[in-house]
Amino acid sequence: MVRIDSVVTRGGDGGETSLGDGARVRKDAPRIVAIGAVDEANAAIGLLRLHTAGTATDAMLARIQNDLFDLGADLCVPGEAGARLRLNEVPLLRLETEAAAMNAALPKLTSFILPGGAPAAAHAHVARTTARRAERAAVALTAEEAINPFVLRYLNRLSDHLFILARVLNDNGEADVLWQPGANR
Repeated sequence: MVRIDSVVTRGGDGGETSLGDGARVRKDAPRIVAIGAVDEANAAIGLLRLHTAGTATDAMLARIQNDLFDLGADLCVPGEAGARLRLNEVPLLRLETEAAAMNAALPKLTSFILPGGAPAAAHAHVARTTARRAERAAVALTAEEAINPFVLRYLNRLSDHLFILARVLNDNGEADVLWQPGANR
């Protein structure tokens, strides 16, 4: 059980924050940037869920949000292993299974897709691009420190999953907005 007695601590007023192991780091440190980007992806999925309330898709997105919080908890403690919560292959395999099942019912792509279409699909595309930013931030962190390899794999699969979900939310690909190369020349 997590207990948060105070949200306003003033501990970060000097531009530093605490990691899960108690270490103090600058708020622009690569680890904090990665954690923040994961939080942004989680918030984007929360916004997407406004369009999926009460559906199986909503339950799937709720699981993903929880996974992202676990992933953030993993990132907040330096190192690749230890007694703290670490992401493992279970949520990664679930993402792959869900993505494969959704994709199997979609028509094959014959063009690149522009982000948009139905409101839910547009929000899925925003969540996808935000997940990609989180992945880039995590990759940048690996240039300085080792992290759990499941973090990168999960973020990579998540953006694929959200792309496929956007197509599902666009009337199973029927309402996809297709790129028209050179259309405005």
